Amino acid sequence: MSEATMSPFDNATAGVGVTAVATGAGAAPRFYLTREHHPENGTLFGFWLYLMSDCLVFACLFAAYAVLGRSYAGGPTGGELFDLPLVAVNTSLLLLSSITYGFAMLEMQRGRLRATLLWLGVTGLLGAGFIGIELTEFAHLIHEGAGPHRSAFLSSFFTLVGTHGLHVTFGIVWLITLMTQSAKHGLIPENRRRLMCLSMFWHFLDVVWIGVFTVVYLMGVLP
Repeated sequence: MSEATMSPFDNATAGVGVTAVATGAGAAPRFYLTREHHPENGTLFGFWLYLMSDCLVFACLFAAYAVLGRSYAGGPTGGELFDLPLVAVNTSLLLLSSITYGFAMLEMQRGRLRATLLWLGVTGLLGAGFIGIELTEFAHLIHEGAGPHRSAFLSSFFTLVGTHGLHVTFGIVWLITLMTQSAKHGLIPENRRRLMCLSMFWHFLDVVWIGVFTVVYLMGVLP
């Protein structure tokens, strides 16, 4: 069929993979796609939209903490509760995990499966260490009677920091899942795309934690 005689339908479906099936004499043919039509980079664009919605969630939590962060109700203040050296160690673990994930992405681009899995494993261990220290901090605060019910300050603190911790936990579960899939199927395009999405998510959590460390902990110890 020449370009001059192509119908609008032919132009619209060119390159998509369309097959026509005639169901009877004189019947109009039915068309169906022989392969999935997936927009290029559609997954990454959709994941960016999710991250933007997550930004709104954390923005609301930061706003709530900004309003309630000095409402101690006669209870302990941040300066009395926070152990900055321990929080600094925790921050270092999360920032290092972002670097190791970057190494994993570099190895993925080179097609080195074992090295990619190795760096992903290191990233997961650093993330698990971060969660372990955070849970230890929460347990210590609750043991000292500084639970989320003690004051509005502590309620907003546990909500903000705990929400970030939940995100990191889900990220670790997602990381283990992708490591299993990559070990089984290799660095196929689907796994590369999923690892790229997790990379954006992980770096996003690092940026949020820098805000938490600055606003909650550093400013919290100020008189």
